[in-house]
Amino acid sequence: MFQRIHGSKLIYNTCWEDATIDRHLMQLDGDSRIVMITSAGCNALNYLLDSPREIHCVDVNPKQNALLHLKMAAAAKLEHEDFFQLFGQGRHENYLPVFEFLKDSMPGYAVEFWRQHMNYFSGKGLRKSFYYHGAAGNVAMMIYQYLKFRKELRKMLFAILDSNSLDEQRELYARIEPEFWTLFTKLLIANPVIMAMLGVPRPQIQIIRNTYPGGILAYIKDKLRHVFTELPAQENYFWRVYIRGEYTPGCCPDYLKEENYARLQANINRIHVYNSTVTDFLLEHPGDYTHFVLLDHQDWLAAHDVPALEEEWMQIIHNSAENAKLIMRSAAPEIDFIPELVSANLKKHPECTRPLHQLDRVGTYGNLMFAEVV
Repeated sequence: MFQRIHGSKLIYNTCWEDATIDRHLMQLDGDSRIVMITSAGCNALNYLLDSPREIHCVDVNPKQNALLHLKMAAAAKLEHEDFFQLFGQGRHENYLPVFEFLKDSMPGYAVEFWRQHMNYFSGKGLRKSFYYHGAAGNVAMMIYQYLKFRKELRKMLFAILDSNSLDEQRELYARIEPEFWTLFTKLLIANPVIMAMLGVPRPQIQIIRNTYPGGILAYIKDKLRHVFTELPAQENYFWRVYIRGEYTPGCCPDYLKEENYARLQANINRIHVYNSTVTDFLLEHPGDYTHFVLLDHQDWLAAHDVPALEEEWMQIIHNSAENAKLIMRSAAPEIDFIPELVSANLKKHPECTRPLHQLDRVGTYGNLMFAEVV
C-alpha cells in the first residue's frame, strides 16, 4: 500500500523537516554542492537562501519533482504577492492564468501534472487550500473536517497557535489533550493506510512499536505534547499549515518571506532536479559533493532492501568531498542500521544534534543524525 500510494500520488505538499536546524548544522556557502531528496521542495528553497553553488534534488516520485518545478517557475517569474498566495495561502484567484504563464518554464511531465491538478489552488469547495490536497493533505483535511464538528476543540487549537507564552500553551494543551484523543483520532493513528498517506511506511511504524514504550499511539501523544508545550507555537509553521490550511507572513518557511524573495529569485537556477534514486543519481553524475540530505528514507531501505542501502552508502562515500556533511532522520531512537563497511568513514556529532533535536518544530522524529565523511 505504501509503495502504491507513493508511486501514484503527490504525497508531501510541504516538507516535514526543520530546515532552520539543517542550515545551522550544514553551514552552507558559495562552495557547497548539495545532493538531497526533493520531498516538497521547501527544504531546497530554504537552502538557496545561503547561496550554495548548486543543489541537486532527487526523488523517485516525479510528482514531488513536479511540485518543485512549479515553485521554481513561480519564484523565477512571479511577484512575491502572487508567489505567497500560491504557497503561503495555498490558493490563488487566478490560478489557471498563473499556470498558463508558468508552464513554459517547466518540463513536460510537470506541465502535464499541473494541467490536471492546478485546481488544488482554486480555494473552492471543501478543500480551500493546496495544503489539503495530496496524500498527506488528505489526512489533514480529515482532521480539519473533524474539527468543524468539535468547535470548542478547534477554537483551543487555533488559540494555541497564537499563544504569547509557553505557560499559556501548556494551560491550553492540558485542556486540548483529553478532548483530542477520541476513538476517531486513535483509529486514524492505528490505520496503516492513513500512516502511508502521511509518508510513514510500515517499517517506521514497526520501529516505533519495537522501541517506544506504549507503541505508536504513545509515541505520537508524547511528541505532540512536547511540540505544543515546550516550543513556541507562534513560530511553528509546520503545524500551523495543517491546522489552519495556510501560513501567515510572520509564520512561514523562510523561502516564503518577502525579505528573502530577491535572494531566492537570484539563486533559483542553482537547483537541478532528477527523477531518480540517490544511488542512480550518483552513478550517473559522479562528483565531489559537500552535503547530503537524506531525510528518513533509509528506514525503509533498512527494512526492505539492505543491498540497496549498502550501495547507496558506498556511492555517498565514493562521491563525497573532503569532510562532506550528511544529515538524516529516523523514526528510531538510535540509527543503528548504517552498514559496518561505511561506518568507519563517518564521524557523527551527537553533541550537536541532541540539543537541536529537542528544538525541532516538527517534533515527530526519533533521531537526527549529523555526520562528516572522513
